[in-house]
Amino acid sequence: MVESIAATSLFRHSPILGNYVKDRSPKRVAMSPNPSIRFQPIKAQAMELTREVSRFKEDRFPKSIDRLWPPNNKADNPSLQNPLLRQERMGCGWLGAIFEWEGVLVEDNLDYEKQSWLVLSEEEGKSPPPAFMLKRIEGMKNEQAISEVLCWSRDPSQLKRMSLRKEQIYQALQGGIYRFRDGSKEFINILTRYSIPMALVSTRPRKNLEEAMSKIGINGVFDAVVTAEDVYRGKPDPEMFAYAAQLLQFIPERCIVFGNSNLSIEAAHEAKMKCVAVASKHPVYELTAADLVVRWLDELSVVDLKNLADIESSEFGEPEVEMELEEEDDAYPSSRIALDDHDF
Repeated sequence: MVESIAATSLFRHSPILGNYVKDRSPKRVAMSPNPSIRFQPIKAQAMELTREVSRFKEDRFPKSIDRLWPPNNKADNPSLQNPLLRQERMGCGWLGAIFEWEGVLVEDNLDYEKQSWLVLSEEEGKSPPPAFMLKRIEGMKNEQAISEVLCWSRDPSQLKRMSLRKEQIYQALQGGIYRFRDGSKEFINILTRYSIPMALVSTRPRKNLEEAMSKIGINGVFDAVVTAEDVYRGKPDPEMFAYAAQLLQFIPERCIVFGNSNLSIEAAHEAKMKCVAVASKHPVYELTAADLVVRWLDELSVVDLKNLADIESSEFGEPEVEMELEEEDDAYPSSRIALDDHDF
């Protein structure tokens, strides 16, 4: 009995002289011992299972997922004929630097800025702007601050007149004296030595900015200069930084902004740029939203800039879709007990 069970195959066939004969049929049918014929049903089932798995993958994972790796480098330019130039663009050494003027390269005196607004309000017969409003208009264009925050006028001619007058008051208070912040000139020289393109942005008029640059001897250092005449809005709008990147012919992801306020950080990140915050008028703990915070520019090195400009996942295609957490029932209901007025 045991031998007969052991001699029965999984397919309920008993081996007889090398052939397989079906046991439970009234008529014996001889089957070939060829493995390719015996296992055809199993092979068909395996193929069907493979097809089902492939269909499941296609339904579960769209074909666009296949393009996530290797990721597309936005810095790549297939139209370049020179492969060395193309490879250089794809490396982290291909970057541009965008500097703000006051508080980053030169010393900034906020008292002059506040006093110029107070003097202008007195001349125009307006109420003096409070401190919180003066803080809000930092980094804005004069026309933008007058029309949107101070609400003194919306007439373009009046906006231009008051904006020019405010700059005249500021220049008179400032006295035309400009001084480099410690370490700024040395850092500019390092970037020039490594042939890193640089741009300068400011909400000051171009004439005043060029005069200031000539006084401290940095004319011709920057590859692009963006002033109040070149843009419609100031910070926190990223228009200045985006236009500077276009002039430098760099993609935003490979530009590093050097600013000194949270408005600069917000504008840089809005433009998809990295931001190095210089703690000149704000403490370090207030600038933690920046990618890097320093007190002086000479604390930085070219390696630090390359690390900031290194390729990150945000450069590749569209951002990852965040998974929405399902709302779970409160396993531990609140211990508060609602009391009805009738209970008393």
